[in-house]
Amino acid sequence: MNRLLSNWQKLLSSLLYFIANLACLNGCLLEEGFAVEMQDEKSNAMNVKLRLIVLSFLEFFIWGSWLITVGAYWFQNKRWSAEDFGKIFSTMGISAIFMPAIMGIIADRWINAERLLGLCHLIGALFLFYIPAINNPDSFFWVLLLYMIFYMPTLALANSVSYTILIKNGKDTIKDFPPIRVWGTIGFIVAMWIVSLLHIEKSADQFYVAAVASLIFGVYAFTLPKCVPMAKAGERKSLGEMLGLKAFKLFGQYKMALFFIFAMLLGAAQQLTNAYGDTFLHDFEKIAEYKNTIAVKYPAIIMSISQISETLFILAIPFFLRKFGIKIVMLLSMLAWVFRFGLFAYGNPGNGLWMIILSCIVYGMAFDFFNITGSLFVDTQIKPDIRASAQGIFMMMTNGIGALLGSRISGYAISRFFTHTDNSLDWYGIWISFASYAVIIAVLFLLLFRHRHRPEEVAQFHH
Repeated sequence: MNRLLSNWQKLLSSLLYFIANLACLNGCLLEEGFAVEMQDEKSNAMNVKLRLIVLSFLEFFIWGSWLITVGAYWFQNKRWSAEDFGKIFSTMGISAIFMPAIMGIIADRWINAERLLGLCHLIGALFLFYIPAINNPDSFFWVLLLYMIFYMPTLALANSVSYTILIKNGKDTIKDFPPIRVWGTIGFIVAMWIVSLLHIEKSADQFYVAAVASLIFGVYAFTLPKCVPMAKAGERKSLGEMLGLKAFKLFGQYKMALFFIFAMLLGAAQQLTNAYGDTFLHDFEKIAEYKNTIAVKYPAIIMSISQISETLFILAIPFFLRKFGIKIVMLLSMLAWVFRFGLFAYGNPGNGLWMIILSCIVYGMAFDFFNITGSLFVDTQIKPDIRASAQGIFMMMTNGIGALLGSRISGYAISRFFTHTDNSLDWYGIWISFASYAVIIAVLFLLLFRHRHRPEEVAQFHH
């Protein structure tokens, strides 16, 4: 135990040293650029991108430190119920419904976006440091909800800060932002690997990793170029306009209302493997045949294949959109969820490891093909004056209401129907029920959602 703690402290210290020096390096580069009066425009462009790469990396490193492995901590360490765990994942949905809009208003009118970003992470770090001291599921829920109230808005704030800095430096956000954003996924993967290699997937130490990274990011955000509020002085808008309520008139259109309903239904499925995938692999430790397999020793590393796949499938979206159109691509996403869950049902860490790995690969299609294509669909159907608000509704239906319902209902169902008397879980039944749910959504979407493929509609998104 002492050796493990010592190794953990050394690795964590090395990680924090790396992150701190990376941040300092970029800060020094920025100051040096001003000192020599930006003598090399190309060098300055690289400096800006490096600063934003650090921002994106840390933003998702924090989330990746605990999101995938909190299930292992909950079920394997604390041994709390599945129904209560459903409430835990609902904190993301609850906070995603209203907090991004509120923080967006604050950043637009009163506080620099980079300062608000830093403040949210500094406050969030305090809650993360406190979580390991909690010993009952109800308190865990409320503290995590408070944390997510401050974390969820930072996903949008981080994008806003990046866009503002790129535009101020004369960059093309369409061209320059995606290569920066991919470092967020890399940060998420790196965090998962660190937690897995340190063998703290079932330990509260994962929250300390996230807390320290959040603290570092909070300080780092205050060193970023200023992103001042853009609302014009004297400009008056109603609360409804600021919250984007005008876009809710889209529910009066049959096609858009139906699309948002399917977004909610699919959003309910999207966090299920994030919630249960890691602890599912940990449970194989109880079977002697699988106890020493790689997937059981390092579940988070196996699960990180999903995030790697996600980055690769993004590149395939333009081809599929041009070839098949928006509806078919979204339908492929739903069918991919069927395979994602179904392969988990029949896979195992031994001779069935290929199914688990294939399930992780399929995740990239399942996640990207609906989230990104769905966002593009919304953009093709609405007027420019409600673009941001319409996108906000799409995110609210998937990551807000959908995630809230999915986590609550799945937690209840698992607790009532798939938990044995000895508190072990019927994983086959769980994954098959999730796969059946995805089949039903796919069939209904195919029959009810009407949309004609027009190549010119998606041509504008190919660049």
